[in-house]
Amino acid sequence: MKNNKLSKNLLICDDNLKALDDLKKQGIKVDLIYLDPPFFSNRHYEVVWGDEAEVRSFKDRWAGGIHVYIEWMKERVVKMYDILKEAGSFYLHCDWHASHYLKIMLDDVFGHSNFLNEIIWYYGPKATQRMTSFQRKHDSIFFYSKEPGNHSFNALLQEYGKGSLEERKTRYKHKDEQGMHYRLTTRRDKYGKKYRAKVYLKSGVAMTDVWLIGVINATSKERLGYPTQKPETLLERIIKASSNENELVLDPFCGCGTAMAVAQRLKRKWIGIDISPTAISLIEKRLEKLGAIKGKEFDSVGMPTTISALKKLEPFEFQNWVINEMQARQSKRKTGDKGIDGYYEKTIFTDRAGIQVKQSEKVGRNVIDNFETALNRKDYKKGYIVGFSFTKDAHEEVARVRDKKGLYVKLINVEDLLSGKTKI
Repeated sequence: MKNNKLSKNLLICDDNLKALDDLKKQGIKVDLIYLDPPFFSNRHYEVVWGDEAEVRSFKDRWAGGIHVYIEWMKERVVKMYDILKEAGSFYLHCDWHASHYLKIMLDDVFGHSNFLNEIIWYYGPKATQRMTSFQRKHDSIFFYSKEPGNHSFNALLQEYGKGSLEERKTRYKHKDEQGMHYRLTTRRDKYGKKYRAKVYLKSGVAMTDVWLIGVINATSKERLGYPTQKPETLLERIIKASSNENELVLDPFCGCGTAMAVAQRLKRKWIGIDISPTAISLIEKRLEKLGAIKGKEFDSVGMPTTISALKKLEPFEFQNWVINEMQARQSKRKTGDKGIDGYYEKTIFTDRAGIQVKQSEKVGRNVIDNFETALNRKDYKKGYIVGFSFTKDAHEEVARVRDKKGLYVKLINVEDLLSGKTKI
């Protein structure tokens, strides 16, 4: 990252605490920060990402309680404040679990007088009934600026609440050469002289701080399978309102990359940070579908490139990395997968085959035996086991099942996979 002066957009795979420090050292200042951090919900998600079937364990747990979470957040928000331009804007997305605590913390960092809005994202009721309280059907987005009155803001319009646009056109009877509707009104100049002026019909009224936008559901075209994925319409409003073309947008918890995708489409510069290599890989694919070319329009930095870095990954982050490197498909369940972590379908280039991933050294004979059972259950005649090293017994067992049972199992060393030496 030291050599990247933001001639290109940037994806950073790292803890944002460190990444924000690196950006500050480079003297980088941003126009808009949007963050959708982990909520204080004490939930644990199993994630399957859409057609790519990429699995990731998404944790939202905070040992020590709310005060630990708020301190964890504050440490990062202070660093975001440092790289935000004086006329920059800041949006923090949260829900009821910690919103009030976060608001007090943000007032402390930005100053109470620099608070501009609490935007309510209302995503509509479900056909369910809560027996002890009302349905919880909104998130909050806290909007701050370093210098209110000096910050960039483009007023957005929303549909009229009472009376349709068509009804209003009957009172704006005239049209100009562009077909815009207007009415004539009488005004006075500074000398008191009357003159006729055109008043044009706007397509809506100034947008309020309550936004009705549906969530990403199972039938949404945007759906990637990420459990907290936000709709592009939501990010589009924020980015349009608080930035202009070629200005710099930062999302320090970029997840599945909605802010990056919208910023790219709206011709903003952008930086996305996420600690998950799986998330960064997903965003790369999402951007490429928009026509953004890696290495030309954006760079990715911080992805694991050494054995020691791979050993430090969370187990399912490591599994995702392996399956991605092998250009295979991820099993859609990370638990109850019967020993098959990934697979190849039969094509003109590959045979049907199962894959098992072991984030360990000295993978032994018992693993081969169990994998053989898993392959037979799925009627695979071929399989791959990936690990950091294998015992002599493991190699002998692979030879035995090939000779005696006609089952082809290949042992793949992670180091060979990392260096590109492995041939599938």
